[in-house]
Amino acid sequence: MALIDGLKNDDKRQMLVADCMNLLETRVANIGGISGIAIKAGYATIKGISPKYCAGAVERLLPESFAALEPLWNEGLERGDAVTHLTQNRSRTADAIFSVTDIRIEKSTNSTIKGVYGKLRVSAKKHVEEVVPDLAQILDKYAKN
Repeated sequence: MALIDGLKNDDKRQMLVADCMNLLETRVANIGGISGIAIKAGYATIKGISPKYCAGAVERLLPESFAALEPLWNEGLERGDAVTHLTQNRSRTADAIFSVTDIRIEKSTNSTIKGVYGKLRVSAKKHVEEVVPDLAQILDKYAKN
């Protein structure tokens, strides 16, 4: 089953978005240090523009993100465990996700969003890599019927 198949059912897609948002909210809340302060401030800025912006962005990015992750996911399935494969290949997984968001941000006309993303992009990869195991579990949950 392709990852994208998990998005066909509207109820399932909404639960997937909710799980991804829960992961994002939890991760942002638990980030410490100076980079954590910057990420929390950036996240608050984006939420201040529109409280539903992030959930909407997650939903809009899912099809392209799933397409970008599909080759890695399939490699994992061929090896017997897609979740473990994504986890063991955190950097490649993060790069696949960023391949989608970088293009989207480049095309964005919202200078505030572009500015926040640009400031946080370099440090964000480490944080995305850290959540890959949880993200992989979420993907597995919805990739199954």
